[in-house]
Amino acid sequence: FEVLPFGTQVWQAIPQVDEAQMREVDRVAVEDFQLGVLQMMENAGRNLAGLAYQHLHQGFSLVKPQKVLVLAGSGGNGGGGLCAARHLHNHGFQVLTALTRPAESLTGPAAVQLAILQASGLAPCAETPSEGDFEAVDLVLDALIGYSLNGPPRGPAERMIEGLNASGKPVISLDLPSGLEASQGETPGVCVRADQTLSLALPKPGLLHPDCGALFLADIGIPPEVYHSLGIRFAPFFGGESVLPMRKIRRKLQ
Repeated sequence: FEVLPFGTQVWQAIPQVDEAQMREVDRVAVEDFQLGVLQMMENAGRNLAGLAYQHLHQGFSLVKPQKVLVLAGSGGNGGGGLCAARHLHNHGFQVLTALTRPAESLTGPAAVQLAILQASGLAPCAETPSEGDFEAVDLVLDALIGYSLNGPPRGPAERMIEGLNASGKPVISLDLPSGLEASQGETPGVCVRADQTLSLALPKPGLLHPDCGALFLADIGIPPEVYHSLGIRFAPFFGGESVLPMRKIRRKLQ
């Protein structure tokens, strides 16, 4: 079987974009369409929190709130994870956050998201999560790297991925499992083994890797004209939803 582009549950094809194309989509959205990075990040984080709600719904209790650990990098992917942490906190879940860098070293939109959390009384963990930290939570959100992987994960990110994989805890990755390369699906080092992956805007070829688990796609507010200006054309597929489950479309080789 040859793997063709991704599709919706009703088999409508969804185009894929590699890392270079996605960078250009982001650039055009910001520079030509004046779409703010914080706007897109907010949509990503809210949709990630929504997918987490679905996973946690069966055990939801205000008497004994479920616990979520958010692993966040210092870039846009990490900012989306921190935004999701805020939405989960707002809805009554207990949220822990762990950063790959000291909190004071964050800059840009990720720093803004962290500042909101800190003002809400949610300080990030001072150290890399331990085995006991993973054991104490019901779900982990992986927002460490995203599509901007540059070589194998190192330092705190590597240790967090190793701890997460060893824990066996359910995990939802944002955009791509951390450690997975977006364009070719290669894993130059350790890689998160996700139960679910929420891709942003359009799926990336690397999502065909088995470590991605069940696939979902999130609308982050990018107008279709952004894609059209780059020669990426498709019929609207989100309908009234902000998050769609995706299929891998296959056809038999002749």
